[in-house]
Amino acid sequence: MIHSTAIIDPNARLADGVEVGAFSVIGPDVEIGPDCIVGPHTLIKGPTTMGAGNRIFQFASIGEDCQDKKYNGEPTRLVIGDNNIFREGVTVHRGTVQDRGLTAIGSNNLFMAYAHVAHDCVIGNNCIMANQATLGGHVTIGDYAILGGLCAVHQFCHVGAHAMCGGGSIITKDIAAYVMVSGNPAKTHGINAEGLKRRGFDSEAISALRDAYKRVFRSRQTLAQVLEQLESQTLAPEVQVFVDSLRASSRGITR
Repeated sequence: MIHSTAIIDPNARLADGVEVGAFSVIGPDVEIGPDCIVGPHTLIKGPTTMGAGNRIFQFASIGEDCQDKKYNGEPTRLVIGDNNIFREGVTVHRGTVQDRGLTAIGSNNLFMAYAHVAHDCVIGNNCIMANQATLGGHVTIGDYAILGGLCAVHQFCHVGAHAMCGGGSIITKDIAAYVMVSGNPAKTHGINAEGLKRRGFDSEAISALRDAYKRVFRSRQTLAQVLEQLESQTLAPEVQVFVDSLRASSRGITR
């Protein structure tokens, strides 16, 4: 299960069923949960905690010091959930003390080749980052969000749950939940209806989201006016998530 050429620090903790490939390096303060597969030529640096069933492909770098020039060697952390896939060349950096000192990744995410997760990012569950998608520091990604290949997200941006970002998009503002965006700079193109259908959202929920979307993005009213009108009603749970994502914006909304 552990290749003879792998270098594993005595202070690393590997659970039952962990496989480690040839020439991989696992440093101190690394904890790897059951049934993880660490491919050849990978680096895992701590403090990093990883759940069960993750798979890391060759040449990935997980838990390395961040690239923030303010970072001065503090023992910041990376926490990863279960059943994530990190493909070839993926890079994930730990946090900084200027934030929470933590980069956090949920479960069941797919990071395609050469994707990058910077310091202090928070990624939910069931997300996809396609090839060479890149997150700046302090980015938050909601559950089921998809970032197309070569997509770049500016630091401190929020990408809402179930959002779809087209390949090559340059994202400098927050993205509301459930919407599709693309372009440079990114612009909205409606509700991610096809993705929602695939995930079991019924026609009533999708219709309610489309109506809310039109009121926010296609009316001549201000965002504050539209949100006040929406919140004066009893909202479907999905629309409430949409409204909450707009309320939570700190960088302005991609329109």
